[in-house]
Amino acid sequence: MLTIGQLASYAGVTVRTVRHYHQIGLLAEPERDPSGYRSYDAAAVVRLIRIRVLADAGVPLARVQELLVAGPDEFARAIEEIDKALSADIRRLQSHRKRIAKLAAGDHLALPPIVLDYLDRLRGLGVGEAYIELERDVWILLAAQAPSSIDAVVAEKNRLLDEDPDMTRLYRLVGSAPDWPPDDPRVVELADLVEHLRIRAIQSGQVEVGDADRADPLTALLDAAMTESAPVARQLLAILEQRGWRGWTRLERVPEGRIPRDR
Repeated sequence: MLTIGQLASYAGVTVRTVRHYHQIGLLAEPERDPSGYRSYDAAAVVRLIRIRVLADAGVPLARVQELLVAGPDEFARAIEEIDKALSADIRRLQSHRKRIAKLAAGDHLALPPIVLDYLDRLRGLGVGEAYIELERDVWILLAAQAPSSIDAVVAEKNRLLDEDPDMTRLYRLVGSAPDWPPDDPRVVELADLVEHLRIRAIQSGQVEVGDADRADPLTALLDAAMTESAPVARQLLAILEQRGWRGWTRLERVPEGRIPRDR
């Protein structure tokens, strides 16, 4: 007859594990002898070893009892089911590993490669990291709320950078804006350029005026991110509003008198 420590040693588990198996009913707890000790026989060792082998193979403890008493066919079916479940777990864990690995790469976790390439292009233009971080956060919001539009938006932005020198000039200005004081005179130059680009976009039909009364949480989030991005942001918006413009991500009002008309 064996003590609980000897039983655990023979089966290659700990005493704590044996007690746990007693608690969940996998291993019968023997009566105590007159001295108050539990005594185990060879059958207990064999059962404990079988439990350990199944558990080490990944069989959930909740199904170990079922397999211990199953016939050959039932055992084979149960093992097949468990194998499928383990395969699914492996795929899930591999997916988690890939996502965890991307955490080390920072932006790669939340943004598609096409956006990361675009941000790198802005860096190549000399845009500062403070603005890159703002642009990145805006892209993260857009990717979460409207992922299907990402490719088209990036393609259009790349086209503008390829074809429009004013767009490159705009990015170089806003790229340094986070470091400007609120009264920096360059904010007027920036407002002039933003207005110039807006007028051109309206004339070409690329921009439409939105409904100011329609609730749009994403637009509100994007506008808030812009407003809070730098000390000059509020000043820029104030200048544009003084000129009759309202709205940033989506125009809500356009000053018709400031838009030249073809005669």
